[in-house]
Amino acid sequence: MSSRSTAEVDCEPTVRLSLQERGELEALRFKWIESEKAGHDLGETAVRLWVRRHWHRFIRQKWLEHLHGEAYWVEFDPGSFGVLRRSRLLDCPLAATVLEHFRWGEENLHILQWAIDAKQPMDEIHVILTTLDVNLARVPCRFDPARTTQTRYHRVG
Repeated sequence: MSSRSTAEVDCEPTVRLSLQERGELEALRFKWIESEKAGHDLGETAVRLWVRRHWHRFIRQKWLEHLHGEAYWVEFDPGSFGVLRRSRLLDCPLAATVLEHFRWGEENLHILQWAIDAKQPMDEIHVILTTLDVNLARVPCRFDPARTTQTRYHRVG
């Protein structure tokens, strides 16, 4: 018999995904679209542009999926997978508001300032921010735009 709780079994990921692989695919899609608009292959420049413009928001979106237990991303902390369900934060209106701030791209400091200005209960804010731990979701882009454009240029469509 397993010593894991029902909540842990319910949050067991069936598919494990890679942020680096998915990010590289998104960058290639962006490169293809921008190259089509320009009428020629923009190559590595377009991939680097995607990383600069979109990597942070891409990671944030995938982090929220991981916290909700919707998708398991191997680069994130395994213990944070499905934490929103396990911790019952989804039932907390204040946590929903904090998650919206994260969805907008805000950081802990912005959220703390909002909470102070809006006279939110700081003890609850602290518990929510500690549970979510956005600092564990800082994943640098590790795929090489030069290699990406040399080996994986495909026409989509």
